[in-house]
Amino acid sequence: MVVDDHPMWRDAVARDLEAAGFDVVATAGDGPQAVRRAKAAAPDVLVLDLNLPGMPGVRVCKELVRALPALRVLVLSASGEHADVLEAVKSGATGYLLKSAGADELLDAVHRTAVGDPVFTPGLAGLVLGEYRRLAADPAPAAPHEPNAPRLTDRETEVLRLVAKGLSYKQIAERLVISHRTVQNHVQNTLGKLQLHNRVELVRYAIARGLDEDS
Repeated sequence: MVVDDHPMWRDAVARDLEAAGFDVVATAGDGPQAVRRAKAAAPDVLVLDLNLPGMPGVRVCKELVRALPALRVLVLSASGEHADVLEAVKSGATGYLLKSAGADELLDAVHRTAVGDPVFTPGLAGLVLGEYRRLAADPAPAAPHEPNAPRLTDRETEVLRLVAKGLSYKQIAERLVISHRTVQNHVQNTLGKLQLHNRVELVRYAIARGLDEDS
């Protein structure tokens, strides 16, 4: 699904995606329309602009990620401002791409977003990881050793450690010699056990407990 308030841009992105074999199930031009149509169409990936009339893109992202747990959100924005990038990621976006990206870069980003890999315009990934580390100093969910805390399996902990180090699902699968889907399943199980909503909260949790550090 493609959401952008500029009809020509929205239609162009939708055409490029369809030409590449993607099924564009819906489009929308404002925030409230995006929420309604996404809930009805349940897309796998939402390509989302941030500057939307009626409801800002970050609010659209936050509402839909909670309503549709399987949804992946790729922000496609003209803004490269750090505050916009961080706010989008905190709202649950899987990736953030600038509109200056070429068509091939966009198509690759949608493919990667669909399987849960974080995708960022070059230069933004380090910014996001730095913010994860800063957030790790804030209060976070209970650690597994605390009373009544959920218990993770050794494999789930191993996957969580690699997620905290910034590895993509594909890289984790190669490192552990398991399938990409198995990695996704471990991450989803861990999110459920820890009662977290997305990868952003998961990385924050892991870094807060030093799981990104070499043991």
